Amino acid sequence: MRYFKTKHQKYSARLTTVIMLLLLLLLFVVGPGYMDPPLEYGVAVNFGTTNTGSGAVQPKKPLVSESTPVSEPIVEPVKAAPPVQSTKAAASEEVLTAEDLETIAIKKAEAKAAKRQADADAKKKAEDEIAAKALADAKAKADAEAKAKAERLKKEADLKAKKKQQLDALMGGIGADDGTDTGSEGDDDTPGDKGQLNGDPYAPSYFGSPGSGNGGVGYGLNGRGRPSKSKVIPDCDEEGKVVVEIHVNQNGNVVKAIPGKRGTTGDICLYSAAKKTALTHKWPADSKAPAKQIGFVIVDFSVRQ
Repeated sequence: MRYFKTKHQKYSARLTTVIMLLLLLLLFVVGPGYMDPPLEYGVAVNFGTTNTGSGAVQPKKPLVSESTPVSEPIVEPVKAAPPVQSTKAAASEEVLTAEDLETIAIKKAEAKAAKRQADADAKKKAEDEIAAKALADAKAKADAEAKAKAERLKKEADLKAKKKQQLDALMGGIGADDGTDTGSEGDDDTPGDKGQLNGDPYAPSYFGSPGSGNGGVGYGLNGRGRPSKSKVIPDCDEEGKVVVEIHVNQNGNVVKAIPGKRGTTGDICLYSAAKKTALTHKWPADSKAPAKQIGFVIVDFSVRQ
């Protein structure tokens, strides 16, 4: 125990030695068993020299064959030359075999060709079905779009007719004039109601030459009479016509003016003067008029003025 310096190392060495001895003892006492001689595996076959036999006496040496005497040598028969027709038979057999192989090859090629044709037909059928479905979907989509467009146009026409009817009722049947109404509106020197039968009474343009008519101003304000007004001179030397949208209350005052509406031909420098001019308009008060009645005035500017 001179190799161990502490008592713990010595104690560990003794304990390890005891455990090893116990393990060796267990191996000898409780070890795995074995057989002497060991077991053999397989099938034991009896000694013999022939495929058949009978009796209970086992010969120790090979038996002499009864059908072939030992003293007589075995003589092999002389093979005769094959007849001539056997060569022809062999040739015909070889030709037949070659024909059979060729037939088999042809049948295989035909089968492959038939399979390729069937695959091509199936592919073409699938493509035709896809194309037909796409065509049907496109037609259905086009029909749906055409139907939706027709419905939209019908709704727009109905809405336009309804608005026109309401406007006719409000303006005294201006959209369906039967020639019995009185009044005058236009932008030239000849009395009358300038415009088109299917036109919009609020439209600022008459599609005619400029001028000042007896109806004068306030297009879209029929029934409110003639207004009083003054004209504001612009700061620029420009000529042209400015269409101003006006909002008139029941007292006849212009509460809002928006210059530059459709039909304007004047320069933008005329807009301020046109707006101020529109705000000077004053119509007679009407308690039965709408709270906000929208119309248009056209202000003409000329350098000569």
